[in-house]
Amino acid sequence: MGGEGWQGEDAPTLAETAYESLRRGILNCHYEPGARLRLDGLRRQLGFGFSPIREALSRLTGEGLVQQEGQRGFRVTPVSIADLEDISAIRCEVEVLALRQSIQRGDDRWEAGVAAASHHLALISADGASPASPRSDKWGRRHAAFHLSLVAACGSPRLLAIRQDLYEHSERYRRLLNAHGVGRRDVAAEHREIAEAVLLRDSAHACSLMTQHLQRTVENLVRLLSTQNLASSG
Repeated sequence: MGGEGWQGEDAPTLAETAYESLRRGILNCHYEPGARLRLDGLRRQLGFGFSPIREALSRLTGEGLVQQEGQRGFRVTPVSIADLEDISAIRCEVEVLALRQSIQRGDDRWEAGVAAASHHLALISADGASPASPRSDKWGRRHAAFHLSLVAACGSPRLLAIRQDLYEHSERYRRLLNAHGVGRRDVAAEHREIAEAVLLRDSAHACSLMTQHLQRTVENLVRLLSTQNLASSG
């Protein structure tokens, strides 16, 4: 029926799928910050008609991941130090709050989940996968699962939803950092130390380690954005 032929019950499904595909591509830096998003190109690339793509771009504009430029179309929102610091400051507060509550409330099943996620991440790291390796997507999935396991017992679905949104926005910056290889560090050791403190129920130490872990990433990103001319001025 062509690109515009979708109707009825399939419409939300196509629009949602287009949205998820574009959002994932932006957060994973498959669409570079500042890149133009042309409807014709997206239609050919994604296999959707103009209507679901426009709806997806509208939603992403509302989330701040895409900018509309009048009659000229859309582009991926550029990165900036101000945006990075805004996301990171809020994320650190939310992550530490969720972690503290999770340590207080977590049971044996939660501990087992933390231990398993930590082990899975350590295994793939020891096998040569890293944020900057060809297997970075697989590493990224285990990395996300590890961080989620730490806060899974916080008891607040709303807090977890806010935390997940901030995590995903942070991922766009983290993947940009990995692509440029700025700021060498032993991330595997940092993850191991956090997991050990969490499993010992040492809330103060675990939260301190988490804060340091997140701040190191921000410091390296600020250095990258300041020296590589990647950040927007606005």
